[in-house]
Amino acid sequence: MPTADDIPMCEVRRRDEGDLEECVRMLAEVHKSDGYPVNWPTCPTDWLAQPTQFGAWVAELDGRIVGHLALSPACADDVAPALWGSRAGTGAEATAVVNRLFVSPSARSHGIGALLISQGAKEARGRGLHPVLDVVASDTAAAALYDRLGWNLLAVVDQRWSQDQTVTIQCFAAPA
Repeated sequence: MPTADDIPMCEVRRRDEGDLEECVRMLAEVHKSDGYPVNWPTCPTDWLAQPTQFGAWVAELDGRIVGHLALSPACADDVAPALWGSRAGTGAEATAVVNRLFVSPSARSHGIGALLISQGAKEARGRGLHPVLDVVASDTAAAALYDRLGWNLLAVVDQRWSQDQTVTIQCFAAPA
């Protein structure tokens, strides 16, 4: 797993309120380039800074924010926590959901996504929780990253996001 020392001038730190504007700007770039998030949020700042989050982190490269990740408790409609909890015999409440992960298109191929995932997994484990996540199946680059990092594919499922939208997602759990 990479560390910040492996990426020159890269620092991962807790996101603070002053980072949100830059994170929203970067999220718009990612949405335009990759289609993430699939549905652009009505209020991107609120989407990034959910009140139930355990925490959120940003990656800075040469002094500019180039990546973001959040960690949240499982929600009732989250599939990955339910799958992991069922398999582990613990219940979904024993998981933490890695989410809101994105890296600026201009800063990719430096291991920043892996660095952020490592931070989220470390935080989850520090809370005694197992990290899980899901990804839209069409996001093959993200799924390939999770696979390279040793995350386990739990299932591929169709999830109904609205009356008019069903999306195929892949559910992953961090290695034990």
